[in-house]
Amino acid sequence: MDNKQKNHLVPILQKVELDFGSSMLYSRFTSRNPNAQAYWHYHPEVEIVFIEKGFGNRYVGNHTSRFEDGDLILLGPNVPHFGYEFGIHGVHEEVVVQFNQEIITASKTLLPEMSSINDLIKRAKSGISFYGETKTKIGEELLLMDSQNPFDRMQSLFRILQFLSESDECKILNADGITLIIKNQNEDRINKVFQYVEENYDSEITLDVISQLASMTVPAFCRYFKKNTKKTFTQFVNDFRIKQAIKLLAQGDRSIAEIANEVGFNNFSHFNKQFKRVTGQAPSKYKKAMYQVLR
Repeated sequence: MDNKQKNHLVPILQKVELDFGSSMLYSRFTSRNPNAQAYWHYHPEVEIVFIEKGFGNRYVGNHTSRFEDGDLILLGPNVPHFGYEFGIHGVHEEVVVQFNQEIITASKTLLPEMSSINDLIKRAKSGISFYGETKTKIGEELLLMDSQNPFDRMQSLFRILQFLSESDECKILNADGITLIIKNQNEDRINKVFQYVEENYDSEITLDVISQLASMTVPAFCRYFKKNTKKTFTQFVNDFRIKQAIKLLAQGDRSIAEIANEVGFNNFSHFNKQFKRVTGQAPSKYKKAMYQVLR
């Protein structure tokens, strides 16, 4: 695919759901994901991608090039790009870290030491590829994050960004500097859906109603939502309800059954199942552990 072909594509907004209890989303793949849909997209989150093994093509903004023996890139907010599933060949082992730019800009206000990282994120609006010892060292750090808790991951992220800000083993990818900040029908549509869920999660939300809101048929909406969020709409609603339930658990003035009903679950068994899927613990165990921490 050349630049002319890419320019005729409208990038799709990808909604990134951060890890539970974290300011980032960490993903690691040790093989190709057969269900992945590589497409031309963008998102407000900053993204670090490390390909441990593999070779192929990268598509970032107006930049198209080949990489060999792995890759390490940093993408700033709203940089249109294809997922690596689109252009990679051979073995596919990948780490992706996504986080909000605000954790850097807010930290810079309080901590002058963050200024170099803030400058790095500004440079990343054109996409940056790293090579040599930088790629090797940071790749190892990113792999270690797989077994870390959220606090240690955040520390690792700041160390990684500081190292990258000081490295001269790098190349700007999107030489034309075309970073797209796109406000289009696609973004308005998915934001309407998210707002509707936020305002109505405590009630029944049907696919018929939400599809009409998005001005789409039910099958088309289901494909659209899964492509943009990597979740089914039902999964997204359940995850949102569980996050609200956790907030209510912290208040300590309701029973677990009352909370389940209050966040939209009319089946207590289903609530327990979804809660454990999201947090790894049953609600009662999670509540007990929370109170021990708050004492």
